[in-house]
Amino acid sequence: MGSVEVPKKHKACVYDNPGTISTKVEEIDTPEPGPGEVLVNLTHSGVCHSDLVVMTNSWRMLPYPTQPGQVGGHEGIGTIASFGPGNDSSPLKIGDRVGIKWVASACGSCPPCFAGVDANCTSGKVSGYYYPGTFQQYAVAPAHYVTPIPEGLASDMAAPMLCGGLTVYSALKKCRAEPGDWVVIVGASGGLGHLAVQIAAKGMGFRVIGTDVGAKEKLVKDCGAEFFLDVTKFEKGEKGTQDMGKQIRDLAGGFGAAAVLVCVGSNAAYAQALDFLRYKGTLVCVGVPEHDPQPIADAYPDKMIAKQLNIVGSAVGSRKEAIETLDMAARGVVKTHFRVEKMEGLTKIFEELHEGKLMGRVVLDLS
Repeated sequence: MGSVEVPKKHKACVYDNPGTISTKVEEIDTPEPGPGEVLVNLTHSGVCHSDLVVMTNSWRMLPYPTQPGQVGGHEGIGTIASFGPGNDSSPLKIGDRVGIKWVASACGSCPPCFAGVDANCTSGKVSGYYYPGTFQQYAVAPAHYVTPIPEGLASDMAAPMLCGGLTVYSALKKCRAEPGDWVVIVGASGGLGHLAVQIAAKGMGFRVIGTDVGAKEKLVKDCGAEFFLDVTKFEKGEKGTQDMGKQIRDLAGGFGAAAVLVCVGSNAAYAQALDFLRYKGTLVCVGVPEHDPQPIADAYPDKMIAKQLNIVGSAVGSRKEAIETLDMAARGVVKTHFRVEKMEGLTKIFEELHEGKLMGRVVLDLS
């Protein structure tokens, strides 16, 4: 199936001291693709908050601490450089642009895969966690699972769609709202949130209320939200939560929103969210809080029963949903607000993420 010239070594960003915010650019051996695999010459990779928590070992749900030397990243885009054996029937060819996602590999034949729940594949692998990630110039991937990138969609614009866009698109499909319904996006200026606002308002016909910390109203409204609430302007404690809930219910026609997507890993945000919902409303859990897990504080059975509420979990999305998300991006329905940085700037980017200073996304130029 041909090949292009591939260097014996390439540059990669590794987590040199997991548990801390620290990365190092190193030269590592370029792998050879095995049976059914392709070698991808990566040109861009989005930087996601999930990369930060994997590097710092902040998610208790992960079974093992991240190992030193791990290459992180899971929003990688590049071109196919070579094929391993066993790809004779693949429709792919050298030079095709493809993407590598958080789920680096899913078998496609187990019960979760048949149900379109790729994240629960019984033999799945995760990019950047005990499997080589996309903060590097070359990576192997299964030929059957790489995501084709539409022509006309720039690689730097497309990269964050492979996790950020896909995750919120899949979550919005689970939210049970209908066109014209009100939907609240919590964390609306972030890497996931600003994409969720656009997909909800422009792609799915929902009316959007965005909430976030600080002066981020312009970005959120530019993305399509009709209203924005700065959560810092509400008092802490029970009364503040009630005041915020009342304001959102008033904005959403008096009863509340049909759905709330929590796109941040904040236990406080989850505790507030049920108060934003109307009858038969749905809370979609997207952001994973760090450190010791806590239950959703306000999910009392009497409230759940009286208002007939739903709580739904959503983890990334399927291969089909990834293709649909990229199609929306190619049509201009959703656009990533991003800046481009070199690999050497990754540690500083993670520090910005940790401090909550980042709006939108950062994309690494891997050239």
